[in-house]
Amino acid sequence: MLAVLTGGTGGAKLIQGLSLETDPSELVIVCNTGDDFVFHGLHISPDIDTITYTLAGVADTGRGWGIKDDTFAALEWLGKYGGETWFKLGDRDLATHITRTQMLKQGLTLTQVTEKIRSALGVRSTILPMSNDKGKTKIQTPKGEISFQEYFVKQHWSGEVTGVSYAGVERSRPAPGVVEAIREARAVIVCPSNPVTSIGPILAVPGIRSALKQTRAPVIAVSPIIQGLPVSGPADRLMAAMGMEVSAFGVAKAYADFLDLFVIAPEDGDQQSRIEAIGVKSVGKSIRMDSLDDKRRLTRELLAFL
Repeated sequence: MLAVLTGGTGGAKLIQGLSLETDPSELVIVCNTGDDFVFHGLHISPDIDTITYTLAGVADTGRGWGIKDDTFAALEWLGKYGGETWFKLGDRDLATHITRTQMLKQGLTLTQVTEKIRSALGVRSTILPMSNDKGKTKIQTPKGEISFQEYFVKQHWSGEVTGVSYAGVERSRPAPGVVEAIREARAVIVCPSNPVTSIGPILAVPGIRSALKQTRAPVIAVSPIIQGLPVSGPADRLMAAMGMEVSAFGVAKAYADFLDLFVIAPEDGDQQSRIEAIGVKSVGKSIRMDSLDDKRRLTRELLAFL
């Protein structure tokens, strides 16, 4: 069994490769839920949905979110009535959020809801939220604190960031199965996801980081940074706001207490000695995943390390 920690589009790309190069039923995928929020009264779990849609083969890979060939008639009509439309909910996507919200109101946990949705879509991998408890990623700006989705989607991550926090996460617990997956896996893979707002919230859940440090399985991570720039998204701005060096080394340092192997781009080969000086082995591989072939190749290279 492989345990995978993920969030965002970079994680979805690698997980697609993993699902094609391994038995999907052997994957236990732990998803960031710090991005979860309520929109039009519906509970939205962006990272869980991206992974679920990807493994179901229905994801809109061009956009990086939502369902391919979706329509937006409901959102258009919400706008006619004065409702907010900045978060693009497709008509088919809405069915997922309506179902999730109804089940949560009936008393099911997010883990149970996620299991029902992935099963209905024919996904063979296990998908787990990092926690069933509330823990929200908050972005501090000169104008005040906002949610991650407001910053990332509504403001197109254009504003200044002065800090990032995980509100309430210190009182959360890992979802059932998360710690067990990390401890019992033959390997743990940390996806090339934003270290602050995708992987950071997962590591902040009490018990998860210690499980990573204690597991006997090798822990492998793929860098989301190449030559000081994120492969996608605002990781550089968020890392800088947290006082992290914006580099492959900066990511390795954030994971150094539990990481065994860090896969970096060949362009960052000059950082290998720095990374290995903090006790993490590193190797250079092409980590861009611009095509399905790239995803499969990188997956095969990761599996070869095992």
